[in-house]
Amino acid sequence: MATKTLLTLAEFEQMPVEEGLRFELDEGELVSMTFPNPRHNRVAGEIFTYLKTFVRSGALGQVYPSDTGYLLSRDPDVLRGPDVSFVRRDRMSLIDEERNIEGAPDLAVEVVSPSDKAQDLNRKVQQYLRAGTHTVWMVYPKTRQVEVIEAKGTARFVEADEKLEAPVLLPGFSVFPRDFFDAA
Repeated sequence: MATKTLLTLAEFEQMPVEEGLRFELDEGELVSMTFPNPRHNRVAGEIFTYLKTFVRSGALGQVYPSDTGYLLSRDPDVLRGPDVSFVRRDRMSLIDEERNIEGAPDLAVEVVSPSDKAQDLNRKVQQYLRAGTHTVWMVYPKTRQVEVIEAKGTARFVEADEKLEAPVLLPGFSVFPRDFFDAA
């Protein structure tokens, strides 16, 4: 029976960069991901822009793009990079912006690609929530829906023409998901 070689964060950080790939650590196991398709990036970019504009206007914290790593747990290490993430202002002083962020984002946004497997997505969501993420948005461009999953155990789908809000994290924020999907 073969055994898996698990990496620590320190070993992961020493790996050479491979063009066209990005990596995450899933309980020490290296997970490679290819560059996402243009629709995925466009949708993630729209979400980033909406959140960044709102968060900046209220000085609520910081919004990060997909290349930001969050160390969700140790031994074995879990390092994830959501497509978009938000950290509240009151937690910003705890972050060393020269390193991966230790701990979970308050909001993690994952844009679902056709190649994503439901089992892998569910695992990511559970890792975020266990690490302290308040809310996860699973964004489905193909069906034009956003699944809102909260740490308190609730989950619901928001359709393209319904309001997407986050009253606890982003008081006053409201957007129709169609704006993510239909942007020119």
